[in-house]
Amino acid sequence: MATETEGSAAEPGAAAEVKQPHRLERKWTFWFDVQSKPKQGAAWGTSLRKVYTFDTVEEFWCLYDQIFQPSRLPPNADFHLFKAGVEPKWEDPECASGGKWTVTSNRKSQLDLMWRETLLALIGEQFDEADEICGVVASVRQRQDKLALWTKTAANEAVQHPFGGL
Repeated sequence: MATETEGSAAEPGAAAEVKQPHRLERKWTFWFDVQSKPKQGAAWGTSLRKVYTFDTVEEFWCLYDQIFQPSRLPPNADFHLFKAGVEPKWEDPECASGGKWTVTSNRKSQLDLMWRETLLALIGEQFDEADEICGVVASVRQRQDKLALWTKTAANEAVQHPFGGL
């Protein structure tokens, strides 16, 4: 005697839904450092630490939701988001001939908003000259906070000019 069994098999022709990650055009790396009084003979950047490299929208939001907002950092702390493979140092070959555009603010909430909007514009490739950008730095300071967009080629004014209007 045959018995009927119940199962949870999918209907014929129905495919299991697999969510694919939303890949970014390039990989990005978060960095962090706190600049304390330099020790005798210590090189700049010794406190610089790589936090995480990501290449999907989902990874970005997981990181962003877990990382402190710049306004919550101690004075002299910096958050960096740079293209993967580029260190946030002027000695890095990608940055060596570059420049930076800096915006200052004395309102912590404004720094958080500028940071988020700039991150989204960078990873979303919203800048016309995206290849000219190395990364962005949010710097918390005693008197004023700063957001700086680092570029590759300071001498190329035609490329630099659009960034100055941000």
